[in-house]
Amino acid sequence: MAPHFTIAQASALIAAKKLSPVELTQICLDRTAKLDPQINAFILHTPERALADARAAEARVMAGRARGPLDGIPIAHKDIYCTKGLPTTAHSKLLQDHIPDTDARTVTMLDDAGTVMLGKLSTHEFAMGGPSFDLPWPPARNPWNPEYGPSGSSSGTGAGVAAGLFLGGTGSDTGGSIRGPAAFCGIAGIKPTYGLCSRMGILPLSFTLDHAGPLAWTAEDCAMLLQAMAGHDPADPASANRPVPNFRSDLHKGAKGLRIGVIRNFHETDNPANPAVCAAIDDAIAFYKSEGAIISDVVLPSLEDYRAAGFLILITEAFAVHEPWLRTRYNDYGELLRDRLALGGLTSAADYIQATRRRRELCLQTAEAMEPVDLLLTTASPTEAPKIEGIPKWSSMEKPGYTMPFNLTGLPAISVCAGYGAAGLPLSIQLVGKAFQEQTIFRAAHAYETATAWRDRRPPMAS
Repeated sequence: MAPHFTIAQASALIAAKKLSPVELTQICLDRTAKLDPQINAFILHTPERALADARAAEARVMAGRARGPLDGIPIAHKDIYCTKGLPTTAHSKLLQDHIPDTDARTVTMLDDAGTVMLGKLSTHEFAMGGPSFDLPWPPARNPWNPEYGPSGSSSGTGAGVAAGLFLGGTGSDTGGSIRGPAAFCGIAGIKPTYGLCSRMGILPLSFTLDHAGPLAWTAEDCAMLLQAMAGHDPADPASANRPVPNFRSDLHKGAKGLRIGVIRNFHETDNPANPAVCAAIDDAIAFYKSEGAIISDVVLPSLEDYRAAGFLILITEAFAVHEPWLRTRYNDYGELLRDRLALGGLTSAADYIQATRRRRELCLQTAEAMEPVDLLLTTASPTEAPKIEGIPKWSSMEKPGYTMPFNLTGLPAISVCAGYGAAGLPLSIQLVGKAFQEQTIFRAAHAYETATAWRDRRPPMAS
């Protein structure tokens, strides 16, 4: 099979005129034709658009007018990102024929950076209902083993990047929907600081928890994509009006001197991780110690506290978004999303207000605990990916997850591959930074990725 490239590798080769954007795009299209029937990463393929984008990028590069390091890089968009003239369905019957008049702000920004758009990607229905088997399109599957799930809701992005169908893609994260697929698919995915990336033109789920961000094979690739996606947007009321730093500025500084706090209560007591995940966390701690990082234990409030406030806010805000359709087109939703949304209609104003008050307390407690450190270290999931068949409807209510705390607080967090379990499925660590300190996260993640062999291993089907 054709070689795999990271975004950084492909960018350097394109700049040196040793790799044609058209050639790279054709590699991705050929791999998609061969592998996507097994993993269902795409809802919509756009090969003609992709080749047109690639030819335009190649012409710019050859004329010395390249737009930057992403010019000619093949990507794809989660199908809640609006795309002008192309269907944006949210993987739902309700929007099966929805064709937006405008692009999402981040889609425009990535287009302006010269990326090549290969299509629209599977998601959990409206980024909340999945994996579902009663929708117009099948759910995405995990390329490491298609019997297993890729997590969600940025499921197609995670699966497609891991299989090498494209080099990077967009995702959204309301309770872990970037970091979950990154963890289960063995790639990198960052939920940036709340407000760093515009959500204008991205179909909403929860107004105060939604984040937009990229997924890619490496942390460096995520930094390159985030560089093009970040920036103030007056059309998004939550958008942060601040300069965008160079996210790769600290990439090669190594881990020496970083102060890393390990949240042991998360994976040891609040929701005990399995032995393979615990071993991966311990190995990561040992690596950072060996590199001269300063390791300490940090105790955060219980995962249950974050989950209780976060879940109540999420379902209440999601119900507010979907209430008109729930009243008129209830049965057009898939069963999973329909029932999850309906739960939000049973919450009271008092419940919601108390959850937002508790959120504020948790934000203050988290900030206080992080004062002595630069980063927090935990995992994104207590286990490897589960079988895709039979995932419980209320699985998010059974045990608290490791990702919601950082949606609730709005802090930046990345999941990167940390090895493989006995069945060959990926493991993860999650690194969390202070607000708008993405450079520090990328520095720590890059140091770990380049010191381990995990990035050299691809899913068997894509090898």
